[in-house]
Amino acid sequence: MENDPIKNQMEIISYDSSAVQGYLSILQSVISRMSSNSAGCKTWCVTIISAMVVFILNKGEPTHIWIAMVPLFLFLILDSYYLGLERHFRQIYNNFIQKLHSNNVKVNDLYLLVPHEDYCSSLTSTIYAFYSLSIWPFYGLIAIMLIIVRIAISGK
Repeated sequence: MENDPIKNQMEIISYDSSAVQGYLSILQSVISRMSSNSAGCKTWCVTIISAMVVFILNKGEPTHIWIAMVPLFLFLILDSYYLGLERHFRQIYNNFIQKLHSNNVKVNDLYLLVPHEDYCSSLTSTIYAFYSLSIWPFYGLIAIMLIIVRIAISGK
């Protein structure tokens, strides 16, 4: 009866277990990856929009500046998605730490890395991230810059 799977799932695991340390390491790397993806969105957004603005300025067509809003919007959505995922995994990490501090971690709590249960929760976390202070100032300033460039081009 020592190898009973139900008993093993109910077994409480200590904080110094290598399984706990491995799980925390995995969660930290996922959080770090989401943060890097978010930074990459911002980098690519600036690069692509800058190239588009230079191209549009060379052509002298101020009406085409709005085309640069398409990648701006797409990167805004993608960045919001990554931020929503990062927040979700931070919540998983924090819940696990709370269980760990209360000596309540069981075997079936380990290695659960489900990003979202369903499409609705994924969409909700993306929408909440969409309104984050790390999203709007950055993308808002780029949108304002595009409007200023549009006005400056058409004023010539």
